[in-house]
Formats: sequence, structure tokens, C-alpha cells
Amino acid sequence: MTSTQPSTLLASLFEHLDEERCLTVLDIGSALPETVDFFSRYRCKLHFVDLFSELPIVAGEIEEEGDSSLQQQFSELLQFPVGTRFDICLFWDLFNFLDSEAISAFVTALRPNLRIGSLAHGFAVHSTKSPQGDHLYGVSGMDELRVRHRAARLPGYTPHTQGQLQNLLNDFSFDRSMLLPDSRLELLLRVSI
Repeated sequence: MTSTQPSTLLASLFEHLDEERCLTVLDIGSALPETVDFFSRYRCKLHFVDLFSELPIVAGEIEEEGDSSLQQQFSELLQFPVGTRFDICLFWDLFNFLDSEAISAFVTALRPNLRIGSLAHGFAVHSTKSPQGDHLYGVSGMDELRVRHRAARLPGYTPHTQGQLQNLLNDFSFDRSMLLPDSRLELLLRVSI
């Protein structure tokens, strides 16, 4: 089943874009047709890394060099051409499915591809008791998302509140958040490293 969801924060990702400059976008989900179609109106490079298909991402043994297996896993999953710096990251609800250690490892692996001022969009929960949502998200308009229900539940549901995420995502400042009717939070983040 597919539905649309209005978004008041999504448009903020595009407010200050230089149309002469090539936009580089990371989507942490599947390459959905509406997202590809939406970004086709911009000069841009789209990078899709479906981390949801890799769930659950859990720690293994600590490696000799001090890197956890989580950091190695994310480094292998997040391989981009040399010099890639993302202007926009679409995290969707990924952080609801990673524990604290995995979020830290993810940010460490992504850090070389971020620059100060890069923007990100995602969803969190208002309360850790919120029920699991199994959705695929796509961008269908400047202020609208297309939402599909996944055929199967995702493993590893470990939601974090906004306060917990602010501590875990320390490379990002939380510009704005919006409480949605179903107790989810829509988040607009900015890289502040």
C-alpha cells in the first residue's frame, strides 16, 4: 500500500541550493522511482545505499587495530568515489534500527563524506515505547513524501528519543524537529563538525 505524507521540513533541504552547482545526495534506502524522478530536475549525483537490507547490523569481535567490526561493516557498505561530499543525506528512519554503538560506527564511517553545512533529513520517535513502523520512503515533491509499507518487518528495532540521538549524532546539530500525528518526529539536521 502506498500513501503520501506531507513534510514541512523536507523543503528546507533545498532552500539554499546553488542551482549552478552539482548536488550530491545520499539516500540510505532503496532507489525508489519517485525519488529518482524528483532529483532528475536537479544537476545532481544520487548515491543509494540500502542499509535496511543489511539489518540487523550488530557488533562482532574487536579487531586488532582497535576498530570494531561495526566500523568495518559500515566502512565497507559506505564506499564512495574519492572526494565525495554529500550536500543532502536522507536517513529516513534508520536510527530506529541501530543500537547506540552502531549509530556511532555509522557516523564515523560517513564522516569523511560530510562537510560543514551538509543537511540531513530523518525520522525518530517521540517515545521509545512507540510501535515499530516498517516503511519505505521516497521524495515525491518539495514538501511531500511517498510512503510504502514493507512486506516484512525489519529486524533490530531499537528506537532512540531525540535527546538520545542528539548525543549519538554529535557531528550534527538538530536544526528543527516536528512532532507528527503518529508520535514520530521528523528531523532536520545540519553537519556541524
